[in-house]
Amino acid sequence: MGVVADAVLGAGGEVVGVIPGALAEKEIAHRGLTRLHVVGSMHERKALMVELADAFVALPGGYGTLDELFEVITWGQLGIHRKPIGLLDVEGFFAPLLALVDGAVTAGFVRPQYRGLFVVSPTVDELLVALTRHEPPPPIVSFIRPDES
Repeated sequence: MGVVADAVLGAGGEVVGVIPGALAEKEIAHRGLTRLHVVGSMHERKALMVELADAFVALPGGYGTLDELFEVITWGQLGIHRKPIGLLDVEGFFAPLLALVDGAVTAGFVRPQYRGLFVVSPTVDELLVALTRHEPPPPIVSFIRPDES
């Protein structure tokens, strides 16, 4: 995240960070950001990030990235937000994850329309275009009656 933040700042962009106080103490919080919000917990971090964001982009990463990705996908499915979500699929990094999601759709654990909660592109330019055009499906109305969106 620091490398991306530095690149954006170096290009004259604005970077807003959100970090829990406990992590700010364990890690070196990036003090050169445009704004840095220090919050009390990871839950507060995610809620503030959703509030501040216009869209969400997941780059290849670890457990934290996957956690935050699936949280915003789930929140989109529930209608907590209607913001575009994208995966930057650098060198096919997300291919196994996409196969897992597609398998969940095939098995009936994810409704087919909710596969459309996010877009995937291999390049930044393509992803930005896809995000601007993305119209997420309507949120779930009923978990019990699958014929209702």
